[in-house]
Amino acid sequence: MNRFGRALGILLFLRGGRTVSASELARRFEVSPRTIYRDIEALSAVGAPIYAEVGRAGGFRLLDGYFLPPVMFTLGEATSLLIGLALLDRLRAKPFAGELETAAAKLVAALPSHLQTTLAQARRLIGFEAIPSDLLHPELAAPGEGDEKAEVGAITTFLQALFAGRAVALTYHSPYRGREEAQAVAPYGVFGDRDRWYLVGRRLDQDATTVADEKPRLWRADRVLAITQQTRLAPIPPTFDIAQALGRVWLGEAMATWRANAPVAIRMTSAQAERLRQDWYYGRARFEPCGEPGAGDNVMMTIGESDRDAVFALLRWLGPGAVLVSPVEWRAAFAAEVRGMLASYEDASSSRPA
Repeated sequence: MNRFGRALGILLFLRGGRTVSASELARRFEVSPRTIYRDIEALSAVGAPIYAEVGRAGGFRLLDGYFLPPVMFTLGEATSLLIGLALLDRLRAKPFAGELETAAAKLVAALPSHLQTTLAQARRLIGFEAIPSDLLHPELAAPGEGDEKAEVGAITTFLQALFAGRAVALTYHSPYRGREEAQAVAPYGVFGDRDRWYLVGRRLDQDATTVADEKPRLWRADRVLAITQQTRLAPIPPTFDIAQALGRVWLGEAMATWRANAPVAIRMTSAQAERLRQDWYYGRARFEPCGEPGAGDNVMMTIGESDRDAVFALLRWLGPGAVLVSPVEWRAAFAAEVRGMLASYEDASSSRPA
């Protein structure tokens, strides 16, 4: 935070009406007490009525009745912003995390007095659940994945470069490729999906002046091992819109590649297919009429999956009516698993007292 932003933050913090010590302000703004004293002197010099109280419980206090010019938000506008901040606070990785709390405090403190009580109440009454884990779609983990501090740093640096119109150099590791890649990237945008952040941009060629990709590509932020902002410029094309990357377009393209590499076919009822079409992941599978004699309205779903256990978990979830068609070599293993499940139920039934 620069000196101007910190000075504004001190005024907003003191607006609460209580006496605050220099050490408390230093902790709050992550600077030394000496820096706080210099900030207070600068504020006093420009006319801010800040008074020092000596003694054991001494500190600084803002003159009662002093206020900043109100920001002309309506109640609905201010509430919308607070809801957005509350939603951001529930994300696992929060870009500009250090500014999140001060942004909410400044928003409330800078409002006209008659809105402050209402908005403070809204902050206490509006919340969001954390996004739950997804048990049906297991995925490989990359080295360092789950390091929230590193992920926040990757998102923040990418956004800073994006707003400055500059390139970034990043090191990326995908567990599906099994190797690290160093790349120069022109940032175009970011989006969140199911508690993950995706960085959107285009790779730059070796001289880092022209793009090497035909179209924008994605990097998952939690798989970025290192990232630095570059001095070279990388302006965003005026025709780019982040909406082009939404609707999980990336997932549909990826699943087409996975189907070609490791196809899995499951025959199921039309009702089961309709349920899977509502799923964020399996909804991007390929669904076709079964076409087999006597199959009726059954549907053939084809996905790409090399993890046999993941496919077996899906078959168990679907239940009767779903049949694994290929890979053929997996069918015997799943049939043995089903027989084992049946045997456990038969044993439980026979052991019940008459």
